[in-house]
Amino acid sequence: MSAPPKTRLVVDAAEVAAIRRAVIHADVSLLGGQYAIANDTHVDALVTLLVDPRVSDPIYDLPRPITPPNIRHWVTQARAAQTRGEAILCVMLDMAGAATGYSYFTIWPDFSAAEIGGAHRPDGQSRGLGGAGALRSFDWMFEHLGVRLICLTAAKDNIRSARLITHAGFTPMGERTSTRPDGSTRESLYWEMQRDDWRALHAKALR
Repeated sequence: MSAPPKTRLVVDAAEVAAIRRAVIHADVSLLGGQYAIANDTHVDALVTLLVDPRVSDPIYDLPRPITPPNIRHWVTQARAAQTRGEAILCVMLDMAGAATGYSYFTIWPDFSAAEIGGAHRPDGQSRGLGGAGALRSFDWMFEHLGVRLICLTAAKDNIRSARLITHAGFTPMGERTSTRPDGSTRESLYWEMQRDDWRALHAKALR
């Protein structure tokens, strides 16, 4: 499961409340017109996306096996977490209604921090859509959700994600143990970025 960041910021009650409100009322259309908050109508499309091992194998926190009941439960849990201001599950859809990718945002309002996980269909990866979407997502997390810290993990053999995260300017902070839903663990590489640093590095290019 996702774990809170190593860096613990001092956060007052007003900031915590503002982040929870932003998550509850999140406007995912700002990420792109193809983004939607996942609901029961997206379960079949998500299953079709995630049964492809090229999409799901590198991701430690997906429910397994990838079946309609498990994915429906995952979607339901995410919607409940969003009502608490603690998570957002988005699905990206093409014109035919097929899922081309997903993003799962985990938010810790008490730490003014968030994490993103997700994947794109292989044809999107080959066209660089995952990288472009990740940069938009980082900016959205800082500026729309209002968090001051983003933490990221990736499997030690996930070269694609590590390259993307490094290129975006995140600071490597060693390794941490990631726990899967079934209780098993995986050693992961770990990075962080604070909002002021992100703005200095990327704000002008993204606006």
